[in-house]
Parts: sequence; structure tokens; C-alpha cells
Amino acid sequence: MGVLLASALPALAGLGATAAALALTLLLGWLAWARAPRPQAARDAAPTWAALLQPLQRADFRRLLAVFLLNGTASAVPATLMLFFVQDRLQAPQSAAAVALVAYFGAAVLSLPLWLRLVPRLGLARTWLAGMGLAVAGFSGAALLGAGDLAGYYAVCVLSGLALGTDLALPGALLAGLIGAHGERGRSDGAYFGWWALATKLNLALAAGLALPLLALAGYTPGTRDPAALDALSAAYCLLPCGLKLAAAAALHFTVIRAGDAPPAAPRKESQP
Repeated sequence: MGVLLASALPALAGLGATAAALALTLLLGWLAWARAPRPQAARDAAPTWAALLQPLQRADFRRLLAVFLLNGTASAVPATLMLFFVQDRLQAPQSAAAVALVAYFGAAVLSLPLWLRLVPRLGLARTWLAGMGLAVAGFSGAALLGAGDLAGYYAVCVLSGLALGTDLALPGALLAGLIGAHGERGRSDGAYFGWWALATKLNLALAAGLALPLLALAGYTPGTRDPAALDALSAAYCLLPCGLKLAAAAALHFTVIRAGDAPPAAPRKESQP
């Protein structure tokens, strides 16, 4: 709900209302956190460097974290370049970006129940792998779009959003299963999820540090209409994320699924006569 609200509010009500909504929700979140009950053990525990570094000593966690980092960077590159693509490649108003974001995240929310129905058949990791494949198939079509192709762009956003449903639910479930498999649930969860959250922030930094310098070297500047520069923008916006997503899919298949890190699919129940 927060992402959908943040996507639509700037276009519907302006940046002032968006900033006010952000301040209000931050305050409400802080009040809820301040009033939330915490066990005495959690209040008394003092994390040490050894405890914080413990997850990195697990080879299966490092492999899963590498997949998560590659996949997250693949998603962060388009997020970094979206406004440039909409305004310069599609030559559309900024409000079109808000519509595209609502379509993207709305499709992701609607797809969650469908993906979760696949998990008992395929398992968490293979369902995530299927979502990566759909993301590449759907998003690669954006490389063919040009000025005025808003309908095609919205279709790409919906397809990509359907694939995003796997990214929202399944990596965290894989991590929780890994923590449980090591018998560390309730003891080291914070350290594991702390590294996970750090990787999420690092994705955005890597995306900006990778895509923006490459575009500058290719001669792209915001507002340009030079065909070669716009082709470079399309390549950075569409093809680079697809390449990173394919690398993440390969890493998931070879280093997680084939290594046996991922839990198998739950057995299907046979109907009783």
C-alpha cells in the first residue's frame, strides 16, 4: 500500500502532499514501534561483531545472498532510469511514470496468490526461477519501444509486475527456511535479516553506480533527442537488467537449487477414495 501510494501521490496531489504523507506515516510507524512489546531477552541482548558476522560464515547463506544481490540490482537499474526512459525515449509526460508504477506494483500484488499456489508444486526456489524467466521475457520488450508507445510500455509494466510477485515473497521465505534449517530461528534472525536489508540498499547504489556512468560514456544526457544516445538509454534500461536477471537465474539454479540449499517442493496429497 505504501509503494502504491508513493507512486500515485506525486502525480495526483504534488510533492508537498507526498512529503506530508511520508512524514505522517513515519511518525505513525515510530509510535507503533515505541509501543510494541519486546521480550526481556531482546532488551538485554547486546550484539557482538562475532554474532553479526556469523551468517557470512554459512556458505549456503552467501550463495543465496549473491543471488538476491544480482536479482535486486537487475530490478534497481530500471528504477534508477525509469524517468529518463519515459521522458526521453517515450517522450511522454511525467504523469505516465506514475501510471506505469501503479500498474507495475498493482500487478505484483495481484500475482502473489497465483505464485504461492505454484510453490507446493515447484518449491520456493524453482518458483522464484520461473518468476525471473517471466521478468526477462516481459521486460525485454521495452527495448523495442519508441516515442509514443505508451500502451506497449504499460503492457511491459504489467508483465514485469506479475513477475515481481516472486521477488516480494519468495526470497524472504527462502531465507527464513535457511535460518530454520541451521537451528538459529529466534537467536540469529536479526543478523541474517540485517545483511539482507543491507543488500537491498546496496542494490540501489550498485544500480546507480553502474548504469549512470555507462550512459554518460555513451553520450546520453537528460533531455537529449540524439538517436544513438537514446539507443544507449534503451540498452541500459532494458538489456542490462535482463542480463543481470539471467545471471541471477543461473546463479540460483547452479549454486542454490543444484547445491541442495533450497527446500524441495511439498509433496502433493493424493485424493482419498
